[in-house]
Amino acid sequence: MYIAIEGVIGVGKTTLARLLQPAFDSELLLEVFEENPFLSDFYSDRARYAFQTQIFFLLSRYHQQRRGVTAILAAGKSLLSDYTFAKDALFASINLKGDELEMYHRVHAALAEKISRPDLLVYLRADTDVLMQRIALRDRTYERNMERGYIDELNRAYDDFFSKPYDDTPVLVLDSNPLDFVRHPEHLKLIENRIRQSLGLPPFQAELPLETS
Repeated sequence: MYIAIEGVIGVGKTTLARLLQPAFDSELLLEVFEENPFLSDFYSDRARYAFQTQIFFLLSRYHQQRRGVTAILAAGKSLLSDYTFAKDALFASINLKGDELEMYHRVHAALAEKISRPDLLVYLRADTDVLMQRIALRDRTYERNMERGYIDELNRAYDDFFSKPYDDTPVLVLDSNPLDFVRHPEHLKLIENRIRQSLGLPPFQAELPLETS
C-alpha cells in the first residue's frame, strides 16, 4: 500500500504523514527540499533562479523516489509519502517559460516513466490566507520573503491539477481549513477513517462523508 499526501506549501503534509504513520504501520518517505542550494535565492528572485531550482528538485525527487519507493514496496512494506513526483511539473508550469519549460517537460516525461504511482493520493487543501498563517507560524528562514500572490497562484494551480483525473490514481480531497490534526486527535482519526474508506481498509465507519474527485 502506497499513500501520498499532497498540498500547497505550509498546508501540513509532512506533519500529517508523520502522525498517520503509526496507524498504517508504514514506512515514511519525506521530501528533501532544504538541501536545494537555490531555494533561498529563488524566493528572493523567482525569475532568475527558477530553472536551477526546478531542475535540482526534479533530479533530487527522481533519485529519492527511485531508491526509496522502489525498495520499500519491493520489500512488501506499506509507504506514506509527503509528496509525489508528478507535482514537480505543476511548479514548473508556474515558474518556467519558453525553452526552459519545454526542456523541463522533456526531462520530466522521460523520468516519470520509471516512477511508481501511489494507490491513493490525499490532497490536503486550504484557503490562501490559512496557508499564509501556517507558513508564518513555522517561520522558516527561506520562506520569510514568500509573496502571498505566489502562494495564491500555487493554490489555484493545485486546485485545478487535482480537480481532474490524476494519472488514474484515486484522489481523496480533504479541506484542512477547519482541521487541526495536531491538537485534536479526533481530526486525525477522521482523516485516517477517510483514507481507510477510500482504500477499503478496515476498520472504518462507512457513514462518514467522503469527498473525492
